[in-house]
Amino acid sequence: MSDIGRLLIMTGVVLVIFGLFVSVVGKLPGDIVIKKDNFTFYFPIATSILLSIILSFLFYLFSKLF
Repeated sequence: MSDIGRLLIMTGVVLVIFGLFVSVVGKLPGDIVIKKDNFTFYFPIATSILLSIILSFLFYLFSKLF
């Protein structure tokens, strides 16, 4: 199996695990939710930071493999 194939499989596994985690946990602690009468603002800051860390790690691995 080629290196790109392994990277794609690893990326898919990480995304599936992250998706399952988010669907089970829902919103992470640190996500901002503001609810008013007819208005709800949701900013997933903790989820964004976690996703950024995961993607940075994947891009780091990609740069080391190629």
